[in-house]
Amino acid sequence: MTITLYDLAGAQDDHRFSPYCWRIKMALAHKGLAYEALPWRFTEKERIAASGQGSVPVIEDAGRHLHDSWEIAAYLDEAYPEAPALFPGEGARSASLFLKFWTERVLHPLLMRLILTDVHGGLHEKDKDYFRTSREKMLKTSLEAVCEDRDTHLANLGKGLAPLRATLEAQAFLGGEAPTFADYIVFGAFQWARCSSSFEVLPSEDAVKAWRQRLLEMHGGLAANAVRPAA
Repeated sequence: MTITLYDLAGAQDDHRFSPYCWRIKMALAHKGLAYEALPWRFTEKERIAASGQGSVPVIEDAGRHLHDSWEIAAYLDEAYPEAPALFPGEGARSASLFLKFWTERVLHPLLMRLILTDVHGGLHEKDKDYFRTSREKMLKTSLEAVCEDRDTHLANLGKGLAPLRATLEAQAFLGGEAPTFADYIVFGAFQWARCSSSFEVLPSEDAVKAWRQRLLEMHGGLAANAVRPAA
């Protein structure tokens, strides 16, 4: 049975940019599971009402609705133990939990200051007011103010990536010799930036960029072939 994934889309149905949805698309590909990714937009909350909340990713599998990328990944390992594990070995899930919180509380805010106005620009018209209003209420300032002084924000990102860069200079993936869900958590953030903005957030000679490229090319180029904004 094919899994259904509700996947955040922009103005175009095939423009998919959510960092959390990218985690799950990479996880499903990692496990070799068939799925259909349906375009979903911020103002279409009634379409995922069966999940009991209003954000994606949401998957429907064998009559069950699950949400939250972390919970979905755990479910996929439990429901499909014969497929390659997302959390292989003792301690993998605990280590990945640290990277989840680091990504959401440190990396996402650093990237947001570089791409937030571009994210807004790529949305479907029916989502733009919702996105601006909700984000500006949360941030207590305008989207444009968040993204002022891009050079400073880019330098801050470079400094913030130092531990990640050092790790990826020592090994190919955060999971070691092969990617695990830990990699997909962090990769989702960079794919969010890559699919939302033509601005390159990583320098050309960088271990993080080389790692991102390895993941872009995995799973038949799933992420590399994603729709991106015009340069």
